[in-house]
Amino acid sequence: MTWAFRVPPSARNSSRGIFCSRTLNLRSISAIGYDMDYTLIHYNVKAWEGRAYDYCMRNLQSLGFPVDGLAFDPDLVIRGLVIDKEKGNLVKADRFGYVKRAMHGTRMLSTQDVSEMYGRELVDLRKENRWEFLNTLFSVSEAVAYMQMVDRYDEGAISADICPPDYRGLYKAVGKALFRAHVEGQLKSEIMSKPELFVEPDPELPLALLDQKEAGKKLLLITNSDYHYTDKMMKHSFNRFLPNDMGWRDLFDMVIISARKPEFFQMSHPLYEVVTGEGLMRPCFKVRKGGLYSGGSAQMVENSLDIHGDEILYVGDHIYTDVSQSKVHQLWRTALICRELEEEYSALIHSRDHRATLIELINQKEVVGDLFNQLRLALQRRNTGRPAQTLAATNMDDQDLTESMQKLLIVMQRLDEKIAPMLEADGELFNKRWGFLSRAGLWDKSHLMRQIEKYADIYTSRVSNFLYYTPFMYFRSQEQTLAHDSYSYYQAQINGSAVDSTGAN
Repeated sequence: MTWAFRVPPSARNSSRGIFCSRTLNLRSISAIGYDMDYTLIHYNVKAWEGRAYDYCMRNLQSLGFPVDGLAFDPDLVIRGLVIDKEKGNLVKADRFGYVKRAMHGTRMLSTQDVSEMYGRELVDLRKENRWEFLNTLFSVSEAVAYMQMVDRYDEGAISADICPPDYRGLYKAVGKALFRAHVEGQLKSEIMSKPELFVEPDPELPLALLDQKEAGKKLLLITNSDYHYTDKMMKHSFNRFLPNDMGWRDLFDMVIISARKPEFFQMSHPLYEVVTGEGLMRPCFKVRKGGLYSGGSAQMVENSLDIHGDEILYVGDHIYTDVSQSKVHQLWRTALICRELEEEYSALIHSRDHRATLIELINQKEVVGDLFNQLRLALQRRNTGRPAQTLAATNMDDQDLTESMQKLLIVMQRLDEKIAPMLEADGELFNKRWGFLSRAGLWDKSHLMRQIEKYADIYTSRVSNFLYYTPFMYFRSQEQTLAHDSYSYYQAQINGSAVDSTGAN
């Protein structure tokens, strides 16, 4: 008998794979909750964030801010950067919090400037009065507007009458202008009137949820968006791709709008049932299957479904609002949606030759540097009357040592001249200013990647990637390598060779 399998894309070789940080067995998951914006619905970033930026700038201009000549530049910012509200900078930190790249206003800072400014301090996201982590694509418009306003502030174009005379006050003013754009409703009204201009359709996404529902999973929609916006956008994105005249509401056992995340996971709010197509609501104390509600809490969801903690998987795009808070407060399992992974995956593949050449040059420098240091140690020992017994200094007098060291310095300098621009260019296929999303420098992970690994059990580029896996999939995390693993492997190889040479069994 011949068996034909639909093989899911491997996390190692597909940009549409689902990547696992902590082992997750979908068979043990009874309910799957979804965020909506940038999760079930993916917006065209240039279009959506561009309009958010436009409304923000209009509001700033009405307050007297100089915005003439400014335009939205989505390449100025990537997710995972951190705003330094004290210095008016945008920084990229590694997993430890060390700043690797920085920009003041819209001007990238040199390596020396970064070292002088941040060499003795770490990014600490707990200090919210100073650091603002760009968790989501919704942060792009705000960050672009802020960095451009920093330029105008430095030029002296913003008077103290408009906002407090510091970078922190400037950030607050920009944030208020963007918040006003969302609250006044003009932005969302425009998007609702022409969703096709802002939403990127994904025909596979509703089918992925249909698989999960038919496998017995209870599906939940938990969004901060209001009823009218949610209904309009979900109808546009889902209904045309569902079979048999199904509507988007038919997929979900529970829909919660205006959820007020992250407070939804932290505390309880009054629960209301939406009872009319116009969005009228009444107080509610008991939920029913297929109901549409406003407010409530995660604890209420657990109680109503009679399932708890790690029986629920929550899927969202916001590391803090969606992923970390549902895990920390409710112990829900978590999945992060990060669309940029697809572009980064492609950029990494096309950067393989560049990175291989760079690593080879760095290895050459390490060999030359080690040889130089051995000669230096030999000379140091001789100067103090000790035997200069180092591997590289055998049968060399002082003059030979000095001349050899000078030659090695020249070699290292030439290697540095090749390495430095290549390091600067590493990741430019993803973003010319900031490099790769998940990496900080050649060797280390970015602060964003550290947050993803800490709080997201699995992560992927889009919800529809679940379609390539069964609803019963067992996601297993990869072996985590440690600094001494390569040494252990090397020793095992040596020991194995030694055993082979003696003929032992």
